[in-house]
Amino acid sequence: MSDKNNKIPFQEDNYTHNINRNNERKLDRRGFMKTLVGAAGVFAVSSLPWGAVAAKELMGLGDKEYPNKKIIDVKSIAIGDSTDFKFPGDHDDAILIRLSENKYVSYQNACTHLRCPVFWVKEEGEMICPCHHGKFDVNTGAPTAGPPRRPLPEIEVKVENGAVYAVRVKRYEV
Repeated sequence: MSDKNNKIPFQEDNYTHNINRNNERKLDRRGFMKTLVGAAGVFAVSSLPWGAVAAKELMGLGDKEYPNKKIIDVKSIAIGDSTDFKFPGDHDDAILIRLSENKYVSYQNACTHLRCPVFWVKEEGEMICPCHHGKFDVNTGAPTAGPPRRPLPEIEVKVENGAVYAVRVKRYEV
């Protein structure tokens, strides 16, 4: 045999290939668990500031004011009719229903079950989600049938200068 064939094909101080080295790095089960718990602790502590920011934001949602948005002129909506509009943002669908001469109700019209659109059916006097046959009480937004368990978020409206305005989204209490 030649000396050439007995040469080790890698560096002798490379820990990956030299399993007989005395100072080999060891990671037994206990060391692995310590590392895992330490990493989880670091993650938990580092996420605390974000949790505090989220909690602060969620606590103030009920008091959040939006610029009043004109929905429709009073003379343009008959008693028993409805109109769709966007509030508070351009991607937030909502519905306004005129129940009597001076009573208007408004809700975000995404079903609280799976966010399907909710429609006002004047003949039946009900708000209906056609996806899973959910029904909502027009006076309260509370579910009356189907899979939805939570009421529709109500939008507070006011009548001023012959027009109906959206003021704020009321959050329901859990």
